[in-house]
Amino acid sequence: MAITIGLVEDHSEFRKSLEYLISPHQKFKIIWSCSSVEEALNKYEDVNVILLDINLPGVSGIEAITLFKQKYPVPKIIMLTILEDDKHVLEAIKKGADGYILKKANPQKILDGIENVQAGGAALTPMIARQIMAFLRPDFKQEEQYSSLTPREKEILTLVAMGVTTEVIGEKLFISAQTVRNHIKNIYEKLQVHSRAQMVAKAYKDKLI
Repeated sequence: MAITIGLVEDHSEFRKSLEYLISPHQKFKIIWSCSSVEEALNKYEDVNVILLDINLPGVSGIEAITLFKQKYPVPKIIMLTILEDDKHVLEAIKKGADGYILKKANPQKILDGIENVQAGGAALTPMIARQIMAFLRPDFKQEEQYSSLTPREKEILTLVAMGVTTEVIGEKLFISAQTVRNHIKNIYEKLQVHSRAQMVAKAYKDKLI
């Protein structure tokens, strides 16, 4: 079944380029394409993934994360933007974005990111991941945090950071997908994070991987 997608991008040429990039692939299907958050909320139909710009007329992409999450909690949200400063990156992830990809990234990274978040992963490049730290609140030393992880949890953390999906991790380690999810939940608690994006960011920042 194709991954359904909604686009929110006010730059018409870039929006069309996204449509040209995504549409030929049978594994993806664009359901709606809008130039503003207001238009997207008005025309909304269920999708798996929303690609969301930040600099938008009216409601900004950052503000829209909360609106979408409150009204439509199912879709994954990937910020697709030119903004790479700490403030916007951190705020987007803090609000609940599932990924953050720069528009200048290789087009294949966008397609990979869509698949990754739909499969339960994080669409986050190492460069962006290193910036997502301001709101993480470690209560003990990095060494203690890492040493508190079991060998299996360290193994899973590394695979998640590589963009490997839950199902594939299970296959690689010969355990069920639910067992992988349980391990990831334990990693969240030990690293004091709340999403895969935050977990990967902390892993890069604290040199856990």
